[in-house]
Amino acid sequence: MSETEKSILFDIIEDRSGTLSTIIVGQRPYNDWHGFIDNPVIADAILDRQSRDRHHIKLRGESLRRREASFDGL
Repeated sequence: MSETEKSILFDIIEDRSGTLSTIIVGQRPYNDWHGFIDNPVIADAILDRQSRDRHHIKLRGESLRRREASFDGL
């Protein structure tokens, strides 16, 4: 993420924190966000605001894309 993108993400989270619902979907584990954001100050601020009143849903099982993929024509 660029510094501008990190700042925009923080602004969105900050504006909505405590007042509006926000759904964040991704394939990156929650505890890997520091490495992804790569700015400890912004990462801490974002994760602090996300950790209040959150519901974390972790999906398990085989990917449907992988199961439905066909490699017969390769």
